[in-house]
Amino acid sequence: MKILFMCVANSARSQLAEGMAKILFGSKAQILSAGSQPAKVNPFAARALSEVGFDASSLYSKAVSDLPKDIVDSLDYVITLCAEEVCPVILSKAQKIHWPLPDPAGRPGTDEEQMAVFRSTRDEIRRRLEEFGRDKARNLNLFMDPS
Repeated sequence: MKILFMCVANSARSQLAEGMAKILFGSKAQILSAGSQPAKVNPFAARALSEVGFDASSLYSKAVSDLPKDIVDSLDYVITLCAEEVCPVILSKAQKIHWPLPDPAGRPGTDEEQMAVFRSTRDEIRRRLEEFGRDKARNLNLFMDPS
């Protein structure tokens, strides 16, 4: 199973989703993320993932337009995570799912206040991924016990 997570900058939400999906689904799924205007991985996103045991050093921001056509053509799911901005669009036969989540990047506040927003976003993504694993992919045995 191949899942692509998308947001605009591919720096926060889609990176959090990529990391959490890799934790939850392991080798049972190929997990990718991309954005329409890639920036760089937000350090708060990397830190939020490291708090739950994911090594974010391999993550990097990617452009949707740079994804190989064979990968795009073989996607099973495209999950967009934009809320207040226009999500990138990708032409694929994949089932499209939209999880509108506010962008945690650039929120004002101290480092700890910003981390709290990233943790909250990470935890909401995890909740949705767990639901996705149970509801959408049950027949494919995708969901792994996170314990």
